[in-house]
Amino acid sequence: MLKLPLTKWCIMKIYNTLTRRKEDFVPISGKKVNMYACGITVSGEAHIGHAYQALIYDIIRKFLKKEGYDVTYARNYTDVDDKIIAKSKETGIPADRYAAMMIKKIDKVMARFEVDDPDIWLKATENIGNIIDFVSALIANGHAYATKDGSVYFSVESFPAYGCLSNRKTEDMLDGVRIENDEQKRSALDFALWKAAKEGEISWDSPWGKGRPGWHIECSAMNKAAFGDQIDIHGGGRDLIFPHHENEIAQSESLTGKRFVKYWIHNGLIKVNGQKMSKSLGNSLLLDDLLDKFSPEAIKFALLSTSYRNDINITDDLFPSAEAHMTEFYRVIDEVEKSGLAAEDFDSGVEKAFDSAMEDDFNTSLALSHVYGFIKQAKAYLAEKSGKAVTIINDLRRVYSLLGLFKANAAEYLKKYGVKEQIPEEILALAEKMQQARLVKDYATADSIRTEIAEKGYTVKNTKEGYSVDKK
Repeated sequence: MLKLPLTKWCIMKIYNTLTRRKEDFVPISGKKVNMYACGITVSGEAHIGHAYQALIYDIIRKFLKKEGYDVTYARNYTDVDDKIIAKSKETGIPADRYAAMMIKKIDKVMARFEVDDPDIWLKATENIGNIIDFVSALIANGHAYATKDGSVYFSVESFPAYGCLSNRKTEDMLDGVRIENDEQKRSALDFALWKAAKEGEISWDSPWGKGRPGWHIECSAMNKAAFGDQIDIHGGGRDLIFPHHENEIAQSESLTGKRFVKYWIHNGLIKVNGQKMSKSLGNSLLLDDLLDKFSPEAIKFALLSTSYRNDINITDDLFPSAEAHMTEFYRVIDEVEKSGLAAEDFDSGVEKAFDSAMEDDFNTSLALSHVYGFIKQAKAYLAEKSGKAVTIINDLRRVYSLLGLFKANAAEYLKKYGVKEQIPEEILALAEKMQQARLVKDYATADSIRTEIAEKGYTVKNTKEGYSVDKK
């Protein structure tokens, strides 16, 4: 049995970006947890970064529920912004129709990836009234101002705590923000809450004229509409810390006077062969394309093998290696489940190991490292014809299903995704020599070579195309 530390977390630990340390997880209201994660801006296809973020926050939601918390998880689609408007102009499809079309496509591929929907889906275009009310209140209390053209900006100077999340200095902030309409802004750091309509762009009526919401205000307004003034957990990619999440704090706390979020959680970024994944670099990995090559479980195994707060470097062998591991796991699972053995009543340690890892800031990397040991134990018990092998496999399936793993029928998985072992060149050469002997009807030589190949642990099968070589 896998040895665990003598002590076990008595309470969950979560790394809080705001305080830059791990903290005991104590929700605002008893066992009730309100959780929000920034979703996808639907200007393009779903890529591996979108999949990773959706997976992480789905797992966090599920583990909190496993721990006995009453979780309500909300996630948004940004369905109006500059990128969507640019795509609308490029394609000739109205922005609202383009966004709706992309949401359907993204939902379809996410279902293929087998990530569950949040409890609440939120869309910016369905919250325009809430956004206008929010902006109006910020103007009324002196934290925002309208310009002559009908835009509205948040006054960063009016919120002294600005920068608390990112811990940035003013000069660093200026490097990270988009400077636009500078002549109308009181300060270069002020950011748009409402953007005056430009000709041909999607827009809505407002007290300041036709326009559309700025990106940052959307999440603040949707959070308030879904949960009220405060939430327990707010998640997103690390690239959103500044300016997006910094601006959310400024907007929300300026309106309510209350601490907006108790625990800020940020996942690491995706890199491809050491470079940050981005459309400009042309290295975005579309989720649909990956799912054509690898199982959803192999992709999850690869992504979750790194702690969620660290960056993931996708190399050429990351997903093939993950598929090979999953195939080996399923081979053992298949053998155990076909053994005819009955499960024995004993403590496999699977759930204790899993919970101990996940209670320490959702450490999926550590949780997955335990799988190798449990699979090895199952193989050993199987060799002894002990039903403990069945118990371990049953527990692995039950517990690790929370990560989206070990949910498939083993035989079907192996048939569809099984990674065949590389046949040694020596064996391939012998098989070719055997084939040539058969072609000249030298069957004695062909049979002799077939026997030699068999003694080395391989078989040669005749096919319509010629022959195939497999490991016994």
